[in-house]
Amino acid sequence: MQGFQGVASKLVKALQAQGISNERVLAVMETTPRHRFMPESLAHKAYDNTALPIGNGQTISQPLMVATMTQLLMQHQCHKVLEIGTGSGYQTAILAQLVEKVFSVERIGALQYQAKRRLKQLDLHNVATRHGDGWEGWSSKAPFDGIIVTAAPNNVPEALLQQLGDGGVMILPVGEAQQTLYVIRRFGDQFEQQKIGDVRFVPLVKGALL
Repeated sequence: MQGFQGVASKLVKALQAQGISNERVLAVMETTPRHRFMPESLAHKAYDNTALPIGNGQTISQPLMVATMTQLLMQHQCHKVLEIGTGSGYQTAILAQLVEKVFSVERIGALQYQAKRRLKQLDLHNVATRHGDGWEGWSSKAPFDGIIVTAAPNNVPEALLQQLGDGGVMILPVGEAQQTLYVIRRFGDQFEQQKIGDVRFVPLVKGALL
């Protein structure tokens, strides 16, 4: 973080001004080296509050969106979390410092490999990553206390609802041209939805690529 600490602190102040109040989330956002999760040519923009391309048609999410989704998750008791869409591994790294265990699924093999390597370099060893179809989740590791989806399906994947534990919470964007961020809670066989607001994510594509 040397050389980036000032801009990281400035980013955190901007997040606070936009409604992020969870102290643990803010602390982790300030100390996690976002510049390590993107191409070197974009590192100078790493602490801008904006999404940036990471290759393969994917992006590293805007810090405000990462903080918002993480803060929503942290309002609940989440020890074991499933992440759909590892991408660069940045959201994964944030989660890994806040919960006991993270399971992360990425459909693009090259991105999964790069993210796994970055997480290891940062000594984040409570993460398991898998190359696979995010629509299918990770059934052998279910149930999960929390599920966070970092790409937008056009409807809520049934497999993810079934892998959510009783009392668990799922944070995900849903939609195509118009997308809405939802919080879904499970109570036995009942699911309760709460709309958070309009968002913009890459689509959650079915299938896996090498």
